[in-house]
Amino acid sequence: MNPGYILNLSCPDRPGIVHAVSGFLLEHGGNIEEAAQYNDHGTGLFFMRVQFACERLGRADLQRALHAFAEPFAMRWQLHPTSQPVHTVLLVSREGHCLNDLLFRWKSGLLPVDIRAVISNHRDFYQLAASYNVPFHHIPVTAGTKAQAEARACEIIEAEGAELIVLARYMQILSDTLCAKLAGRAINIHHSFLPSFKGAKPYAQAHDRGVKLIGATAHYVTADLDEGPIIEQDVARVDHAMTVEDLAAMGRDTESQVLARAVKWHSERRVLLNGHKTVIFK
Repeated sequence: MNPGYILNLSCPDRPGIVHAVSGFLLEHGGNIEEAAQYNDHGTGLFFMRVQFACERLGRADLQRALHAFAEPFAMRWQLHPTSQPVHTVLLVSREGHCLNDLLFRWKSGLLPVDIRAVISNHRDFYQLAASYNVPFHHIPVTAGTKAQAEARACEIIEAEGAELIVLARYMQILSDTLCAKLAGRAINIHHSFLPSFKGAKPYAQAHDRGVKLIGATAHYVTADLDEGPIIEQDVARVDHAMTVEDLAAMGRDTESQVLARAVKWHSERRVLLNGHKTVIFK
């Protein structure tokens, strides 16, 4: 099998970028297998994702060549081998539906990730993690120990070489410092009722108001709570005959599916940040 790579790039738009990238890869022995591009006329930026095989040069040589190639275009780029799953750490509290779903999809070969650890502020899911042979780290969090808890979580994330951190219903607000440290590589999931139904029991609040749609949003974590760049969203239709428990069950299913898609796209290097938005090459 030919060594495979994914090249993601963005730069100010101008004529000839696709031609230049294709020519660069051809010159260095690359064979393009998949390519997609997008011009954002609002910002004047160009985005591209190219998956290619290359036997002639290794990753280090390609990176050196790309540095020189990208400079005249003011290009930001990343080069990733397709053969390496993304090292991932999951964070969870006391709702385990997303955790269980991600672990199952990973072990079933449906996600190109390598789940290295589970971190939780409760002990509820240590047996679930153990059933998948994933190390479980219990880090209690209180108002007085929040800084120490985050420092310990960072130690684990760094020790595992995690490129992706997933807040799989982790019910703690991360500090601005930690959000900045994890920028672009931490994904959160929440129900779609924000900002209308804040606080405890959002499904009870929604039921009381007679909502007709429920859903979920997966987004990158930023210091602006639940307002990071959106990766994926979905909804499910509900009606007056459904109980609060029915709504919550549908919400859990939707959250699991939305988060799994976001993790998959991110791990396949299909998500490029575009300011407060994302470009997703599905």
